[in-house]
Amino acid sequence: MARHPIAVANEESPFGTLTPDEFYARHSVSHSSEFITNARGLKLFTQSWTPLDTPITGIVAVVHGFTGESSWFLQLTSVLFAKSGFATCAIDHQGHGFSEGLDGLDTHIPNIDGVVDDCIQCFDSFRARHAPDLPAFLYSESLGGAIALYISLRQKGVWDGLILNGAMCGISAKFKPPWPLEHFLFIVAKLIPTWRVVPTRGSIPDVSFKEPWKRKLAIASPRRTVARPRAATAYELIRICNDLQGRFEEVDVPLLIVHGGDDVVCDPACVEELYKRAASTDKTLRIHPGMWHQLVGEPEESVELVFGEMIDWLKSRGSRAPKAKGASGLSAAVGSTSG
Repeated sequence: MARHPIAVANEESPFGTLTPDEFYARHSVSHSSEFITNARGLKLFTQSWTPLDTPITGIVAVVHGFTGESSWFLQLTSVLFAKSGFATCAIDHQGHGFSEGLDGLDTHIPNIDGVVDDCIQCFDSFRARHAPDLPAFLYSESLGGAIALYISLRQKGVWDGLILNGAMCGISAKFKPPWPLEHFLFIVAKLIPTWRVVPTRGSIPDVSFKEPWKRKLAIASPRRTVARPRAATAYELIRICNDLQGRFEEVDVPLLIVHGGDDVVCDPACVEELYKRAASTDKTLRIHPGMWHQLVGEPEESVELVFGEMIDWLKSRGSRAPKAKGASGLSAAVGSTSG
């Protein structure tokens, strides 16, 4: 199995001592990036990685989480997918990474529907250009898990599988705003939507990455914010979890659910509930005892174990998946994700 590229990183750069070009060459992948403009007029940053020495056997569309981006830790996992034979693409959500923010505000997502639309626009275009007839999968982390679930619900029959890594199907009580603020968020979000003093019980990097040097690397990203979420965004995150929990039975895509047993950001009990209630006939649940929210932030042997299983899962599903729909069948009508 291909080794996860995190092995060459250090606390200052995901590429370690290599330049980006040297990094891509070492892993035998090609890299490209471009900006697209969404329906709301925002310029959004997108990236893709394709294998140089390995035939393309499928597509992986990568969905990052809140305060994340496609150019730091997530790029390393994307390169792992690419050098394993999957053409891989990703997008920076509005206000994240190199993408423009709504009203100029960073990491502000008062409504998830637009973000789902953006992902579908990016992923459909990538598949149509590169491999419309190959099996296609979604890979997601944290809030990206909720977004990927909404994509699969919107585009029934389009995706051949979904990997949920630390998915946000429920925010842990250990991380939510303390009572009674959580119960007043609806009012605050309406009156002062951009208020940034919503408290959480710890910063996301501090409680997500077990390895101290990886925590430093997360904070070193020049495009990452460690500020508290704005009121309307915090309310939307809680609303998303509640909405999805009422729709678990609608999920029928093949699932690999991977979660840290000691995750204090996204509640492991909620993905266990998803596993029980999902209509998927092909579903696998892996709760890893002692691991934290960001599984790439674990010691190397744990990273190889967790991501090795992901690669095996993708390859086995890719080899037996029916031919995916052509470009004409990819796009779905834009509608509400709130059911």
